[in-house]
Amino acid sequence: MTTGLWENWVLPGIWVTIQLTVYSAALATVVAFGIGMARTHRSKFVRFLAGFYTEIFRGTSALVLMFWLFFVVPPLFGWQFVPMWAAVLALGLSYGAYGAEVVRGALNSVTPAQREAGVALSFTPWQRMRLILLPQAVPEMIPPFNNLLIELLKGTAIVSLLGVGDVSFAAYLVRLATQESAQIYTISLLIYFVIAFVLTRGMRALEAKAKAGIGQKPEKGPGLMARLGLRQQTELSDKPGGAGI
Repeated sequence: MTTGLWENWVLPGIWVTIQLTVYSAALATVVAFGIGMARTHRSKFVRFLAGFYTEIFRGTSALVLMFWLFFVVPPLFGWQFVPMWAAVLALGLSYGAYGAEVVRGALNSVTPAQREAGVALSFTPWQRMRLILLPQAVPEMIPPFNNLLIELLKGTAIVSLLGVGDVSFAAYLVRLATQESAQIYTISLLIYFVIAFVLTRGMRALEAKAKAGIGQKPEKGPGLMARLGLRQQTELSDKPGGAGI
């Protein structure tokens, strides 16, 4: 692959993919917290509306929703979405519905005694949410949020179907120009992997900071070499006459 193809198509495609991921994740986060907290509201009507939203957007395809926003909305309302923003809306609304269930589950996992303590201190519902529930629930949300973020990153490839020059569309153009598939699609896989790895490390740092804020220590499993050493010791102990651990 020539330098011109890399500079003109691949590098701009990486930037577009990063933009799509950031904008969609921001929208999904707002939707997740808004709908997730509404799912724990005292009002049955509010819970019903939040549950209705969740079921609708979890049960529809983000790809079809993007096409609906781009092709169906203009004739109905007389204005046209930019392809990139149609994708951001589709991804943000869809993944926000999944994230809302993460928020709801994490909030419900806080022990009732903590809620009762807030009531005993005469906290308002918002104060209980802000000062008691969310600080304890957020560290539990981050690992599943990390999974959703990686899925969102990979889901940004749908925008290539509208001709937006993300990594997937750039790879397609390079393949047409060079008639070579193996190199460019291998590079594309590596690009997605590197971005996902950076996002994962960032989310793990955020999780550690959130746990430290409530006095919890981040969970640390044994390293790779320690696990290999333990496995070797276990195998030796299983052999006749082998030394025990």
